[in-house]
Parts: sequence; structure tokens; C-alpha cells
Amino acid sequence: MRTLNWFSPKHSTSDSTSPSTSQFSSPSHFAFLPSRPSFSEAVIDQTIEMAEPMITKWDPDTTTFAKVTSLFYENRKEAKDFIKCVNNLQKAMHFHASENSRSDKLVRAQSLMQIAMKRLQKEFYQILSINRAHLDPESISTVSSRTSISTRSSTSEFDVEDDDNDSASINACESITEVEDISIVIMADLRLIAECMISSGYTKECLKIYNVIRKSIIDEGIYRLGVEKLSSTQVHKMHWEVVDLKIKDWRNAMDVAMKILFNGERILCDHVFASSDAIRESCFTEISKDGAIILFSFPEIIAKNSKKSPEKVFRLLDMYTSIAEQWPEIETTFSFDSESAIRSQALISLVKLGESIRTALSEFETALQKESLKTPVAGGGIHHLTLEAMNYITLLADYSNVLSDILVESPPPAKGSLPESYFGIADSHESPAPAISLRFAWLILILLCKLDGKAKHYKDVSLAYLFLANNLRYVVVKVRSTNLKYLLGENWISKQEGKIKQFALNYERLGWSHVIESLPREPNATMTPQQVKEIFKRFNSSFEQAHRKQSVCVVSNSKLRDDLKVSIARKILPMYREFYNKHRDVMIHERHSSHVIRFSPEDVGHYLSDLFFGSSVLLSPSRTTPSRLR
Repeated sequence: MRTLNWFSPKHSTSDSTSPSTSQFSSPSHFAFLPSRPSFSEAVIDQTIEMAEPMITKWDPDTTTFAKVTSLFYENRKEAKDFIKCVNNLQKAMHFHASENSRSDKLVRAQSLMQIAMKRLQKEFYQILSINRAHLDPESISTVSSRTSISTRSSTSEFDVEDDDNDSASINACESITEVEDISIVIMADLRLIAECMISSGYTKECLKIYNVIRKSIIDEGIYRLGVEKLSSTQVHKMHWEVVDLKIKDWRNAMDVAMKILFNGERILCDHVFASSDAIRESCFTEISKDGAIILFSFPEIIAKNSKKSPEKVFRLLDMYTSIAEQWPEIETTFSFDSESAIRSQALISLVKLGESIRTALSEFETALQKESLKTPVAGGGIHHLTLEAMNYITLLADYSNVLSDILVESPPPAKGSLPESYFGIADSHESPAPAISLRFAWLILILLCKLDGKAKHYKDVSLAYLFLANNLRYVVVKVRSTNLKYLLGENWISKQEGKIKQFALNYERLGWSHVIESLPREPNATMTPQQVKEIFKRFNSSFEQAHRKQSVCVVSNSKLRDDLKVSIARKILPMYREFYNKHRDVMIHERHSSHVIRFSPEDVGHYLSDLFFGSSVLLSPSRTTPSRLR
């Protein structure tokens, strides 16, 4: 056999090729060269040699230890080395495959990779399953509100790219409670495993585990909050009391779901799958869509199928308010394009609720306008229509912000249909009143017009004015003590109070003027005994008549009641007392003087103070005897 020469001899001056040169250049001679491994082969050989002991040690199919033990709980340093081995093996496989895709070494490496992925799937499942308490949405939301998880993710103690970050992570965790620290470490573990599996081509297997477990968290959370999937038929058959309870449960669920449940799951998903926007979107959409649709479709079903009535509008307004207030969170939490159906469902519920609310308000206005004008209230008291309508309107005023949006497509009555003096100075061409203020003013105007119509049914005109004063006072008190005050303005209130005073004056004039007129304009003037006697009799008769009629009157508002009493007393008592003190001695020696002087000034004051409680009081002769008159 010929010896292969690696070095060429000195060149001959001859043009012919030397034997040694021809031997070296002959292809047949390369068959005898020993094969040298390529650089990629050397890399994958070394990587397999380092990774194989670690990976096979944790093969759950070969040892009982690996089957029952968690890598991440048993030895955190070894878990870190395991992840490094898998990542290095994956890189070596890619490098070698670019040169020789059919290498036996790739088959061996792939076998190890499958074992490693099976181990990581087991670890991923165990961490998600065992740590539900530390990974519940409330814990995640709490940690997120106090710390920056996205920042921490880059400084996890399992960051395989930079060991120096370990100390930074420890320092960052010093101010966090132990529970929060555990949650952050667990989230970091999940992210490391997820990134390793995804980079190794096992995205589907990773997402399947994550989606099954975390979707069950959301679905169970929605159910525990009292929200269930309902059909239109089910809602239509429910009694309102049942629907009312379900709406209350839903409102609480809406608040908790958006602030904690979905928010926490979005934070966790964004953290675990931070390496891929597409995977984050796919994953969160998969786990949240069903629960979110059930939650956001509930108001639509209620709005379309529950029995309509004006008094039930407040539950619809509550649901509308819940969605409207949470809308920024809805758009932020469900921001992915693939979640457009969730956002659309929430918007559809808003639209349907708005339609039902507008219908209910229209029915209320119609019912108010159709209220019968007959049957006046005894004693000129507050009509049940005033009580019910104002209670309804004041409750509506608490929802003025959302009503502004709901009624934007239902403009208020034209300004021409309202009395020119109905609004305050705030309403002008330069600064027009808000549409919602006009809407409330219109409803109250309808009520006041109905009250005017009812007042006409009183045979006693004085009682009609007292009725108007009573009811308008109730309206003003309700306006002043509720959100209506800000919608209608102080000027509106002042104008209505001016009307109340005018109604009260008209009542006094018609109800008590004949008592006042029974007394002389000059009480101290000199009179004959007969004249004095006639004046006393005339006063007695007119006062008894007025008291008999007015004692059945009712004034519920204490201020209005006291104002009326004081005003009437000031018009009667001073004149009567002056006349009484001047001329009572003339009657002392008259026969039956007690029948002439029936009331002392004190008696008159007492009887006036008993007015407006709705209880008829029989007048009795004065307890002041002739002997006491001396």
C-alpha cells in the first residue's frame, strides 16, 4: 500500500507531474483518509453528552423518582440547569440541521427533546394545578397593582440569559410580602417553561394545558359570582323578584369580573406568554371568550325579554351604568382583534338597555299625561300623583349622567313648548340649559299642569290654593334635596318658591279675609255697647266658620305650616287683641256676656296653632268668665 504524503516535494523543473503529486491529487487516494467531524457535529455531540444525563434523569417514564417528583420544587438550581440544557440542545439541533438534516445525531437529539418536553409539560401542568391559590386572579391583580410584573419577568431568578440578574431579583422582592413573592416566582417558572416549549416547537401542547386549566378558572369564577347562561324563554317566564335578584348578582359580578377575574387572567397570560403577541392574544381569547360573552349578554337578554314597566327602569339603568363605567376596562382588557365579539356584545347590551330605558321613560310620561284630573285630595294635602311622580323623577336624576347618553337620540321638547319664565338665568342663548335639564324640567312641568287641573275640582277656592301650595312645596323640597337641584338650578327653585308664597297669600285672602274684615279698622275707636256687641258676634261667627272649614286642611311641610299660621295670626290677633282689650269692659255688665265674648286672644292663638294637622277641632266657649274679665 502506498503511503499518503500530506506534504508535496520540491517542484521539478520538468513540466511532467511528479509521482507524489499525482498520487496526492488522485481522488482514489481520499478513500483512505480518516473522517474528521464537522464543527456542527462536534457541537451537537458535546451538547448531547451534557444534556442526556440531565434529561434522562427526569424522564417520568423511566424512574419512579422522576414520575412522582417535581423538578421545580425538588431542586431549583437543577431546574435552571435543565432549562439551559434543553435550550442549548435546541440551538445545537438547529445548527446541525442546517448542514445535515438526515444525521443520526439529530434523531438522538430529537429523542432527548421529546423526553424533555414531556417533563416540561408535566411541570407546567403541576405548577398550574397545584398553585391555583397563588395564581387566582385576585392574587395576580394584587401583585400587579403593587409591583411591576413585566419588569420582574426580566429579572427572574430563573432568567437563563443572565445569572447576574438573580441578585437584582432578590433585592426587588425584599419589599414584597411572602405571598406576593411566591406568586411572582410561580409566574416566572411558568414563563420559563412556556418560552422553552414554544421555542422548541411545542406551542400547541403548552397552550392546551394552559387553556384548559385557566379557562376553568374563569368559567367557574363567573358561575360562582351568580351569573349563568340564560335563554330568552327562561327570562320571560321569571317573576320580577327573581329577575331583580339576578340583576343584583350580575352587577356585583360585573364589578368583580372586570377588576379582578378578567384583569388578573389578562395579566397572567401577558406575563407567561410575553415572548409572542400572537400567542398571548390567542390564549387569552380562548380562555376568556365564553365567560365574557355570558357576562355581557345578560343585560341584553333582560332588556329584550323582561316585562316592561316604568318602575323597573332603575334596574336597567343600574346595568347600563355598570357597563358604561367599566367600558374603559372592557376595551383595555379585551383589546385584541380576536376579541371584537366580546366588545361587540357589551356594546349591544348597552344599545338594548338604552332602547328599553327610553321606552320606559316614554311610558312614564304618557301615564303622567293621562292621569285623571278628578278626585281632589281631602284637606288640600299632597296628591299621590305628586308623591309617586317626584319620587320617580328624583330617582331618575341620580342617573342623569348616563341618561344624557341614553336620551341623546331623543331630544327634549322644544323651548317654545315650555313657559318662558320656567328656567333660571343659566338658560340663555349664550349658555343654553343642558338637554337632560330640559328633559327633567319638562316632566315636572307636566306634573304641575296636572296639579293645576286637579285644583280646579275644589269647590272652595281657598282650598285649591292651599292644595297648590302644598304640592309645589313638596316638589321644591324634593328638588332642593336631590340631584335635581343641580339639573334645574337655584333660579328655578327661587321662582317656584315665589309661586308657593303667592299660593299661600291667595289661600289666606280667600280663607281668612272675612275674619279680618269682621274687625273694625280702628279697634280703639269709641263705640256704643251695641256696636261692640255686634262686632264680637260678627267675629265669633266668621272665626268659627273659617276655623271649621280650615281645620280639616293638611299642610305636611312644617315650614309652610308654621309660615301660614304666623301669617294668619299676624293679620288677626293684633287687631282682635286691641279691640278685645279696649271694649271687653263694656260687655262685663251685659247679660250673657259669655255668649258675646266667646274667645279671648289667647283662645284665638291656640285655635290657630292647631290648624293644618287635618283634625277637625270643635270650638268651645272661652274659659274666661266675666269675673275674670274684670
